[in-house]
Amino acid sequence: MMNSKVSVLILMGSPGAGKGTQAELLSDKLNLTYIETSKILEEKFWNAKEGEYMEAEGKKYFLLDEKKLWQTGMLNSPPFVTALMKEKIQNLFHQQKSLLLAGSPRTIHEGKEEMPLFENLYGKENIRIIEIKVSEKESLFRNSHRRLCSLMRHPILYSKETENLTLCPLDGSLLQKREGLDDPETIKVRFKEYRERTFPLIEYFKKGGFFFKEINGNQPVADVFSDILHVLQEQ
Repeated sequence: MMNSKVSVLILMGSPGAGKGTQAELLSDKLNLTYIETSKILEEKFWNAKEGEYMEAEGKKYFLLDEKKLWQTGMLNSPPFVTALMKEKIQNLFHQQKSLLLAGSPRTIHEGKEEMPLFENLYGKENIRIIEIKVSEKESLFRNSHRRLCSLMRHPILYSKETENLTLCPLDGSLLQKREGLDDPETIKVRFKEYRERTFPLIEYFKKGGFFFKEINGNQPVADVFSDILHVLQEQ
């Protein structure tokens, strides 16, 4: 199992790989604080006003411009995302929290900024990176059928048992799709962004000597979860 010291687990995978579902399960099982990059961005954009901006690496990033990128499936500007994530990471480290990240870092720029910070705070030996691999066809199907609950944002997986549900079985709130983000055309853009801008991080991790493993994400959720736990027991 993961080191008893404060540690970091990073889940990678294309849209629809099941990162969020596995993150919920693993954070509970391993007592990790789950940092959901998409949720941090969503909260930042929620009440964004015209002209509102955030400075990062000496440049202004206007929130409504970043929101448009996010809504169309494009990745947000790396310095903007990095600034948000580094602030969150440092705050949680000072609380001596072990972390689980799903969907971050997303670009080489973010990786080169975030990984040295993780190394400095947590130590390389306490960092684990796992890629959940799924096909583009499976990704498209999962995303186009995905729904989240409106209260706690629980992801509800599509199945014959859940296809007619209207309320979240965990908190009773209304189930809804993420408007725009999970449309088929947007999903294709998101997958292309992952392939071209996020996938190169894997080579960066390997060359950097980080603990890195791949998991077959085309399996049932329980099997993916079991495989991840097995990998984490290797060290």
